[in-house]
Amino acid sequence: MPPIVTPDNRLPRRQALQWMAALASPSIGGKALAQTVTDMAQKPNAQAWRAMSRLGYGPSPFQIRSVEGAPNAQVWAMQQLELALRASHQPARISADAAEFNQSLPGIFEGTRKEREARAKIKADPGSIADDRDEVNFNRFMVRQAAAWRLSSCSNAEQENPLLARMTEFWFNHLNVYVGKGSVRPFVGHYVVNVARAHALGPFEELLLASARHPAMLHYLDQVQSVADGTMGPRGTKRGLNENYARELMELHTLGVNGGYTQTDVRELARVLTGWTIDPNNASGFRFATRQHDNSRKSVLGHTYPSGFTRSGEAEGEEAIRMLARHPKTAARISLRLAQFFVADEPPPALVEALTRKFLVTQGNMHQVMQELLSSPEFWRKENRLFKTPMDFACSALAATQAGSDPRKLLLSAKFLDDAGQPVHGWQTPDGYTVDAATWLAPEALTRRADFAMVLARDTRDLGFLAPYMSPAARAAIEQERPGMRDGLLLASPDFMYK
Repeated sequence: MPPIVTPDNRLPRRQALQWMAALASPSIGGKALAQTVTDMAQKPNAQAWRAMSRLGYGPSPFQIRSVEGAPNAQVWAMQQLELALRASHQPARISADAAEFNQSLPGIFEGTRKEREARAKIKADPGSIADDRDEVNFNRFMVRQAAAWRLSSCSNAEQENPLLARMTEFWFNHLNVYVGKGSVRPFVGHYVVNVARAHALGPFEELLLASARHPAMLHYLDQVQSVADGTMGPRGTKRGLNENYARELMELHTLGVNGGYTQTDVRELARVLTGWTIDPNNASGFRFATRQHDNSRKSVLGHTYPSGFTRSGEAEGEEAIRMLARHPKTAARISLRLAQFFVADEPPPALVEALTRKFLVTQGNMHQVMQELLSSPEFWRKENRLFKTPMDFACSALAATQAGSDPRKLLLSAKFLDDAGQPVHGWQTPDGYTVDAATWLAPEALTRRADFAMVLARDTRDLGFLAPYMSPAARAAIEQERPGMRDGLLLASPDFMYK
């Protein structure tokens, strides 16, 4: 590795960024990185770092005070789980001046209607734009508010329980919707709060049903367009099935691509779900349209609809979704993804099997599955490493600098995420973002992180509280730099890239 300081003990900023990238890159400085991570794992407070940065986006001063008040990191972790469960049953904390994105669903539909009409009016009379500016920008405003709340809630432990913020991220990504699709845009923030957050630690099947009935998902995967073959449209045209939602429900939300279903199962499930659509005037945003439903016999994975136990119509769709949610293949898939998110890119098979058993025994009770995960030795084992995604990095940097309520810093973070390839709510396809190091660990990306860290750390509070969690190598290197650079380098250090 080249020397990191100049003779006059002043390190040019660009050189610092290059050094950080080199140290963290396995292809350039792999040995140094391995030594750094080993040093971190052997520190007395390594488990506290692991708990704070995996069960939230810490450490932050708030979290450090909290973990220091617990007997040990393991006890603190279980306390956080109980606090997260309790918080998920309470309304999200959203300031009154930023709550419009989480207004009632009929209100969001109405805002969308007004924007559509205003744009049509402007098209006909360009001079009318001044009168309709707020209505024209309704969707854009909703998108920005939702993104700002996500970044604020992940980085401010006094606003949102850190583990609940983590679980919200996990479930939103698993049941992804894309904010760039026009009809989805205004509903994304409401979906995050009332689907991913509200059901984060409850039964998986309730989460899945909430997702299936939400306008964001109904629009995103075109379920609103799926009707019984031959259904007559408003202009006398015949309409038919759309299989998009049924396919992703099996392939991504539940069983997985190798889950044992066939194309016939996908089509049959799409028939079962015909009639599931939106209702702009209903508080839930959902309605079952009886006349659009396929009432004839269907069979999905050997289950017949309508069966002798359910009525035809909406009930058979609900029964099919519950069946998929309780399926052993679903249990294994969710357990693997949880272990990859919280433990390691390639988690120990024994852990995944234990989580799968707990999932099946509890019928997908996520609180109990997470108890199993946090009490496992695999969660705490130092060999099980995780590299921060850009979202992890942005949230943890905001948390450390206590900037989660600063609009300028939130805007800066959103811009960083755009540039880093992980914009908030911005993954286009339903598979969600990948979370492994192979995707995000690259020299160019690390330089971008370091650049963001240096800017974020300007005019911030002293970040010296992070130093005890750094490896000896990182502390020694940073202590050689000018005081004005040290806070930025703490955030840009290889140690801070891991959780």
